[in-house]
Amino acid sequence: ASNLRAVVESNKSGSAENKTTFIGESPSVIKIREVIKKIAPSNATVLATGESGTGKEVIAREIHAFSSAPDGPFVAINIGGVPENLLESELFGYEKGAFTGAVNRKTGLFELASGGTLFLDEIGDMPLSLQVKILRVLQDRKITRLGGTTPMPINARIVAATNKNLEEMVQKGTFREDLFYRLNVVRIIIPPLRERS
Repeated sequence: ASNLRAVVESNKSGSAENKTTFIGESPSVIKIREVIKKIAPSNATVLATGESGTGKEVIAREIHAFSSAPDGPFVAINIGGVPENLLESELFGYEKGAFTGAVNRKTGLFELASGGTLFLDEIGDMPLSLQVKILRVLQDRKITRLGGTTPMPINARIVAATNKNLEEMVQKGTFREDLFYRLNVVRIIIPPLRERS
């Protein structure tokens, strides 16, 4: 899945304190680090918002490092970097024979992230057709592979990020309001680099 900008890693590199990479001493950065340490041990869904280049993936990795399962997998996918026709099979996987070319079973990223963290970067680029399926996963904590019939429980912490204004997208009808509220359980607003002296 590397050509689809998906990253699957095992995170076994020492204590969480040694993994801290969201650096800076401005009040906003210190506050974000405090929030991360407070919410990371829970399984709450997190939405990180901020301009491009502000460190949203760093935030996701930090949450994973301070989580209750830091040695579990960290799985990241850039939604905007995956063609729409491949995105569903990448996230959910598929059974052999599900469609032409599905010669083997494929494990999706929700499954691969089990016991760890799934980072959905640029969630604002998620097609409306797929948003309802992501909503169902967040509600039921189960997924069904394409071509499959048996729902499977998933045990992954979800961290989503975007540089878009999802509230505006909800108003315009380009992002589902119910999905926004499911993602926006814990909100981390990352200030631009110019504001981190």
